[in-house]
Amino acid sequence: MPETAETDGSEDDGGQPTSPRPDAPRERRATDRYVSPAPLADDLRSLDDRDKPSRTDTLTAQLCDPFGGPVGDHAVIGRVRFWTPMRVLFAFGVLFLALSWFGKMGCIQQRPDANGVLGLDWNNGRQYTAMCYSDVVPLYGAEHLNEGAFPYKKQWTEIGPDGKPQVRYMEYPVLSGLYQYAAMGIAKAWKASPLPGGLEVVIYFDVVAVGLALAWLVTIWATALSAGRRVWDGALVALSPLVLVHAFTNFDALATAFAACGLLAWARRRPVLAGILLGLGGAAKLYPLLLLGPIVILCLRADRQGEDVPLWGGLRPLRAAGATVAAAAVTWLAVNAPIAALYSTGWREFFRLNTVRHADPDSIYNVITSFAGWKGFDGTLTPEQTPTTLNAVSLVLFVVACAGIAWIGLTAARRPRLAQLLFLVVAAFLLTNKVWSPQYSLWLVPLAVLALPQRRILLAWMAIDALVWVPRMFYYLGVDRKGLPEQWFTGAVLLRDLAVLGLCVLVIRQIYRPAEDPVRRDGVDDPLGGVLDRSPDPQLPWLPRVLQPRTLEPVP
Repeated sequence: MPETAETDGSEDDGGQPTSPRPDAPRERRATDRYVSPAPLADDLRSLDDRDKPSRTDTLTAQLCDPFGGPVGDHAVIGRVRFWTPMRVLFAFGVLFLALSWFGKMGCIQQRPDANGVLGLDWNNGRQYTAMCYSDVVPLYGAEHLNEGAFPYKKQWTEIGPDGKPQVRYMEYPVLSGLYQYAAMGIAKAWKASPLPGGLEVVIYFDVVAVGLALAWLVTIWATALSAGRRVWDGALVALSPLVLVHAFTNFDALATAFAACGLLAWARRRPVLAGILLGLGGAAKLYPLLLLGPIVILCLRADRQGEDVPLWGGLRPLRAAGATVAAAAVTWLAVNAPIAALYSTGWREFFRLNTVRHADPDSIYNVITSFAGWKGFDGTLTPEQTPTTLNAVSLVLFVVACAGIAWIGLTAARRPRLAQLLFLVVAAFLLTNKVWSPQYSLWLVPLAVLALPQRRILLAWMAIDALVWVPRMFYYLGVDRKGLPEQWFTGAVLLRDLAVLGLCVLVIRQIYRPAEDPVRRDGVDDPLGGVLDRSPDPQLPWLPRVLQPRTLEPVP
């Protein structure tokens, strides 16, 4: 985004330190070529080290032409009064979140039925033809929230795909389930008040949407601050095409907010707070717990066993990582233990469903089945049968991928940036998992921005991923109702997977060629690294030879 040249005396947002530069003269002689139109500010410090995308990125330079062009060579950076970078990012985020809400609005339209009873207008597959589908709306009744029931305590019986009755409970992790319960309580209170209203499910959706919008704004804020001098990279999170489609498809923005704040706390060298936030994220969706692995790997590499070299707060990196992991585990247990103790069967429902669930339509396994006619690792299964082999294969593939990522993190000639390994781990999880719900792609957005801030490339991937929504909706509509055949949808999924694989290749390339990494220009090491940032990369690591950096000679 274009920088603004101002010379007033306001502070830069984000708490970033300013660097002094020689003061310009307060007054100039009349014979001088340039004369200031007004007295200069008392404070002439400038954030000259901040990345200026209007000068370093061709796409941004072209976009800023209608607004005055690239920032000047001698502009004073970071002194603008109101439109600071963070406020601009929030404005972008609010705009795209509003557009996302309007995109879902078609599914909360109300109309009377034949008996004059007001209900949602989902006739003739409207949720698919209008491409406004959101899990939030049907789950209000499907999870029996409309009855005011407490999640995990309430049980109900429904007929399964095999025609047999099944006992069901809330299917979401604890923090997501409690968020739904709190939103239900607000919706019912609003409905009972004299305030203008509508159908209770519509009020519920709007309450949920407000909370998710705030969570995504928090994600933008934390990601922008985690980017260090590249604060404008947060614009890619605010203006992501995936936000337009999936901000309100499910409850994943809660987890991205906790994960982004946890990483920011780690970057600010507060490992215990980082662990608490990642543990809360893991109680909403399990993926934030995956972020602990890369932290441990890079701290393992940076640790210098046998040497009393405290890099932060008297703790070696590995001890800081241990504090983060321990805090995350304690937090996750503290949130889950009361529900597990009181309603153990309901609490286990999330894990049970993920075990018995078959390959999701968005998974690579279903793509292969769609094009090759493959019957899967377990052959033909009835709906109630558990895909045991598929579960094992997907787990083994993910573990192998994580082992490879760990090997890269330990053996690369220069220590990789934390964001690079974080992105690789989450991408590997999605690619190898048997379930890739469409909104899961939001998990990758902040991590991709921090790992690979190449604007054209990231926008291309996000656009591809967002456009998968179109064939998905018309595939669900059904060919008998003028929908699309399955291969149109699975072909788009395959293109999405190839795009994510391409991002992984680029990230790995920059790990092995750090000179090509735009984040590490001008002497920057790792803005997200926390205790790892600017720490020495041990030339005589204590790890076994096979895990030592390739370009370093092992100790004889």
